[in-house]
Amino acid sequence: QIKLVESGGGLVQPGGSLRLSCAASGSIFSIYIMGWYRQAPGKQRELVATITRGGSTNYADSVKGRFTISRDNAKNTVYLQMNSLKPEDTAVYYCNADIAPRGAGITRYWGQGTQVTVSS
Repeated sequence: QIKLVESGGGLVQPGGSLRLSCAASGSIFSIYIMGWYRQAPGKQRELVATITRGGSTNYADSVKGRFTISRDNAKNTVYLQMNSLKPEDTAVYYCNADIAPRGAGITRYWGQGTQVTVSS
């Protein structure tokens, strides 16, 4: 069984930083694109950033210049470094990954989410 487990969320003051991690485990043959999404109360889930296996990145305009996505392919892990955090960044952050399990086709998997709260 493949699962994604996030960590690193919490409460931070405006202007502060947090680093989220998301590790994939299970019977994995290969991981393709990985990404982070977020969902604030009363709003739809939105894209934050994605990264390909080769390291190409894509960011939402709202986080460009403040957030950095990276990955460690050897550890099947994706990271999100969040700097200069704003109250409007408050949300549950979810990681996802397009994974080819051993002996099966590519499927998109989601983590359980981690809460990020930016408040003074």
